[in-house]
Amino acid sequence: MGQLDIRSVIPGPGLHLARINGQLYVKHDGAFSGLGRDVSLDELLRLPLAELRESLLRARPNESIVDGLIEAPIQSQEVWAAGVTYQRSREARAEESVNADPYDRVYSAARPELFFKATPDRVRGPGQKITIRADSNWDVPEPELAVVCNSRQEVIGYTIGNDVSSRSIEGENPLYLPQAKVYDGCCALGPAIALAWEFDPADKTIALEIRRDGTVLFRSETNTSAMRRPIAELLEYLYRHQHFKSGCILLTGTGIVPPREFTLQPADEVIIRIEGIGALHNEVERL
Repeated sequence: MGQLDIRSVIPGPGLHLARINGQLYVKHDGAFSGLGRDVSLDELLRLPLAELRESLLRARPNESIVDGLIEAPIQSQEVWAAGVTYQRSREARAEESVNADPYDRVYSAARPELFFKATPDRVRGPGQKITIRADSNWDVPEPELAVVCNSRQEVIGYTIGNDVSSRSIEGENPLYLPQAKVYDGCCALGPAIALAWEFDPADKTIALEIRRDGTVLFRSETNTSAMRRPIAELLEYLYRHQHFKSGCILLTGTGIVPPREFTLQPADEVIIRIEGIGALHNEVERL
């Protein structure tokens, strides 16, 4: 993995922003437009949405790029996550925990659960290896819609996120959540950002497939319509009393949880697909 055919993981229709071979490209209906080496994601996410949109639409198509190294669509951004936004997540967190009450209460509370997930160096892109902890014996992927925001709390687009988690560590004590969630290789993003003015996150299918030795061990799907909280509400709480100079990325929670008897193993392949965004492929390794 690593070198990927771009058209196989980024769908044709719509407008997408991708990091390929160290540069930013806009893909519009199959045509690639390079933004040049002097344009960075940080720079774009400091712009108001209207200016960002105008700058991307000025890019000139360049059909010469067909494959290459697709990188995670992140530069200096922090990754945050929302928890217990789907009924299935509420049930799974309650099942794993010695005390289910906090998860039951946060599901219906006015204030959502928000937690820090990853710094950019902990994030993996398409084709890179995500990791599971050596001190955990119950690990799962969490496929999620990820929201990419600018410094002004405006949504500029959406990508696929994998909030890899240790259910055994979190289940032992809710206060262990940072250790269950935050470590090297704990998050994957990609393959591209579906830009907000052409992508509607409502009623989108999120699908997860896990393969081991070429055999599909688990397959399931959910829909963003099952999210209990609106994205705007999650962002309003996230941006309270803190600022993100170059924007941030928010994982919006998972509606897919493998059964209790399942745990990720090294060399497993995790594939997450979101309608209109593409496919995020990662292999698993143990730290």
